Amino acid sequence: MSRIASIGMVLIFAATVIFHLLVLTSVIPFTIVGGGRITSQSEMYPLETTALLLNIFFLFIALVQADYVRLRVSPKILSGVLWVMFGTFLLNTVGNLFSNSQLEKLIFTTITLILAAFSAILAISRTSKTA
Repeated sequence: MSRIASIGMVLIFAATVIFHLLVLTSVIPFTIVGGGRITSQSEMYPLETTALLLNIFFLFIALVQADYVRLRVSPKILSGVLWVMFGTFLLNTVGNLFSNSQLEKLIFTTITLILAAFSAILAISRTSKTA
């Protein structure tokens, strides 16, 4: 199960990084992000840049977790980061439920819920290995 979660996280984060790049370059309209509350491109840039950087960080953690990137990191630290990711995605899932954009509500609520589940699976797996 943890192998599926690892690969799933890598794939979802890679796709999410591409998605945010497409929003930043106006290929995808910014009206479907930020809860549908962004009213201008000048509001979109800081939000999307932050989202992009966070997702690149999450992708890196997923790559380390899946052993695609070899990095000497304490298993306890990696487990802690995965628990923080779990909490972040759980809160984001709740936030997406209140989005004004039906597309964001439908697609991203599901994605963040899956990411929360994957993060919990991997954190539990890491915690049981370090105990």
